[in-house]
Amino acid sequence: KDSMFEYELIENIVQEVEKRLPSRYNIFLSFSESTQYSFTNYLCDALDQEGFKTFRRDIICGENVPYQSSEAMAKSKLSIIIFCENYANSMSRLDELVTILDSMKKNNQLVWPIFYKVEPTNIRHQKMSYAEAMTEHEKNLKNDLNANEKVKKWKSALFEVANLKGWHLKFG
Repeated sequence: KDSMFEYELIENIVQEVEKRLPSRYNIFLSFSESTQYSFTNYLCDALDQEGFKTFRRDIICGENVPYQSSEAMAKSKLSIIIFCENYANSMSRLDELVTILDSMKKNNQLVWPIFYKVEPTNIRHQKMSYAEAMTEHEKNLKNDLNANEKVKKWKSALFEVANLKGWHLKFG
């Protein structure tokens, strides 16, 4: 049953991308490893089949070619953020989110969130696993002079992106 909902969601996303990006612009995917071999992979394949050049962390979909994430983010017309339960566990992924948000503001890049089996309010207000991740990052950065600024940027980026229009795939 979940896979049917996922399939329909992916189909809707691809249709929306085709409407909003008339040419086959680059798309950047930001995601957690927990969705890498399932939802993210299916979405990447679907976009690739429609002729979009889709980048995901360290590879170009369909080509298995390494690239620089920052370069791919800058060249992309659209970034799709696939939020899930453990998205905020990685500091580098949160840095990536801040970079994507900056690109949205400076370059008019489109940013679409997908809430994959996670409630947007948990991301927006850093509740549950998102609160735990922030607490853990604060502990790990206790000797970093810029820790407060980093965490503040991450929380702000999570709040802003979670308030954008996107898709929500709920549990079961």
